[in-house]
Amino acid sequence: MTVLLIAIGAAIGAPLRYVTDRAVQARHGSPFPWGTLAVNVAGSLLLGALLAAPVGPAVTALLGTGFCGALTTWSTLSYETLRLARTGERHLAYANVALSVIAGLGAALLGYAVVTALTG
Repeated sequence: MTVLLIAIGAAIGAPLRYVTDRAVQARHGSPFPWGTLAVNVAGSLLLGALLAAPVGPAVTALLGTGFCGALTTWSTLSYETLRLARTGERHLAYANVALSVIAGLGAALLGYAVVTALTG
């Protein structure tokens, strides 16, 4: 049952990641990967909130492992960072790593803090 919940969450998260990434990136004329940053930060926020929520293992499997696991894309972050560095955009590559880690951790902490305050 757990594997099925993970698959259902991933089946929703992966297409949402792709559509969101493309929609965000289409609005920017920059080589910086804004779409990937957006989905990674959003997924981190949701995962932080989920960690603080009083939910059972089934919801954690569905939303945490399945949905957030497919929504966030750290392999794409790595690929895009290397692509930026290889095309001479080293400053953007460094900014991509720094923003992704700082904003991702900040979003997770924010999600955790908000749910903790609400369920307190």
